[in-house]
Amino acid sequence: MESHSHIFEIKDISYSYPGGKTVLENFSFTLHHGQKAGLIGHNGSGKTTLLHLLMGLLVPTAGTIHILGEKMESEKDFKAIRPKLGFVFQNADDQLFSPTVLEDVAFGPLNLGKSPKEARDIAMNTLEALDLKGFEKRISYKLSGGEKKLVSIATVLAMDPEVLLLDEPTTGLDMETREHIIQILNDLDKSFLIVSHEYDFLARTTRDFFGMQKGKILYYGDSSALHTHTHIHPLGDAPHRHNGHETHDHEDGPDHAHDGHIHTHGDHDTRD
Repeated sequence: MESHSHIFEIKDISYSYPGGKTVLENFSFTLHHGQKAGLIGHNGSGKTTLLHLLMGLLVPTAGTIHILGEKMESEKDFKAIRPKLGFVFQNADDQLFSPTVLEDVAFGPLNLGKSPKEARDIAMNTLEALDLKGFEKRISYKLSGGEKKLVSIATVLAMDPEVLLLDEPTTGLDMETREHIIQILNDLDKSFLIVSHEYDFLARTTRDFFGMQKGKILYYGDSSALHTHTHIHPLGDAPHRHNGHETHDHEDGPDHAHDGHIHTHGDHDTRD
C-alpha cells in the first residue's frame, strides 16, 4: 500500500510566461494512483505548461505541487523525484541524442546507477517488450518519425517510472504507429496522464478525461463518452439536429453528450 494517496496534487498554482501572459491561475488538479487520464484543450489552454510544471521544468508563481506525497519546493526536490516520472516529449528528437537505439534506451538505466551490463539487459528487454526487437543497432537519427516516437517511449519505460506524462504522443504519426502506441499504453500497468487533441485516441487509452480551457479544468468525465471525432456547428449553441436525431437545446452546456458522445460547439472546440 502506498503511503501517499495521490501521484500529483496541485493546489492553486499560477504561472505567467515572460511578457506577462497568464496561462494558469489558481489551478488545482489531482491524479490518483492507478488513474489513466487524458487532458484536452485549445492551444494556449495550459496543457503543456502543466506537464512542464509537474516535471519542474517551469516554476509556478503561486500555489503548491505535491508529487508522490512530497512537496516540491526547489530544484533539489524535483531532481530527487524525476526518476519516478517518465516524460515523453511531443518531439521525439528532444528525447533521442545517442548514436544508436540501444545507447539511447540504456542511457536512463545507466543514469540511475545500473552497470553497463545491467543497463544493456534492461534496454534489450524493454525493446523486446515493445515489439522493437532488432532496433538496438539502428542509428537513432535515421529512424522514421514513428520509429523515433516508439523508441522515445522505450527510453522512458526502461527507467521503470511510477507514472508517465505524454505530450501529444500521436501527433504526425501514421495509423500503424498510432495503433502500436495504443497497444503499448493499454498493456501498461502504470498510471499516466496524456495530453492529446485526439478524442478517439484518448477514448481507447484512458479511463478519465479532463477538458481544459483558459487555464481551468472545465470538464471531467469518463473517457468512454468521448466522441470519435470533433465537429463544429455554425449554429453554435442554438438548437439543431444530429443526423436525423431530435433537436437538442443543450441544457447541459456547450460540452454535452448525445447517445454517449461528447460534442463541442463553436468557441468551445477543443482541438489543438
